Amino acid sequence: MRKLALKIIDFFYPPFQKWFSLHTFRYVAAGGTTAMTGIISYFLIYNYVLKQEDVHVGTYLVTAHIAALAIESVFTFIVGFMLNKYLVFTQSTLKGRIQLFRYGTVVATNILLNYAMMKILVDGFQFYPSFAKVMITIILSVFSYFSQKYFSFRVKKESK
Repeated sequence: MRKLALKIIDFFYPPFQKWFSLHTFRYVAAGGTTAMTGIISYFLIYNYVLKQEDVHVGTYLVTAHIAALAIESVFTFIVGFMLNKYLVFTQSTLKGRIQLFRYGTVVATNILLNYAMMKILVDGFQFYPSFAKVMITIILSVFSYFSQKYFSFRVKKESK
């Protein structure tokens, strides 16, 4: 399965080789797949599962756009970790459980940033939630790339 996925990704690489290394292109492909999974699942959850209605959790009220974000985050966590671990950052020397913990730390940071930006854009500036989600995804993708490359899936430099 891994070889097939890499073969498909690598097939589209030649037109982009002037701008990206193969590794970066694979990250963009994996990240794009993860982002699209997030955006599509967010749209479906917000509009069709929650029907744009707020959710009551015990005595707390969770707005529909935040509830959709929470549910969508579960899907994107799984998809993102699997794609990054098995397609992009395969040279990492860290143990899988360490990668998972670090990946989770970066994702948790992204969720907090995502939450804060959603509150600002949707509640503060009255942006449509799905549009705000796309904007935030683009911004956080750049942060995620560097976090995953240099933290979650780091490759130890050999000492000379």
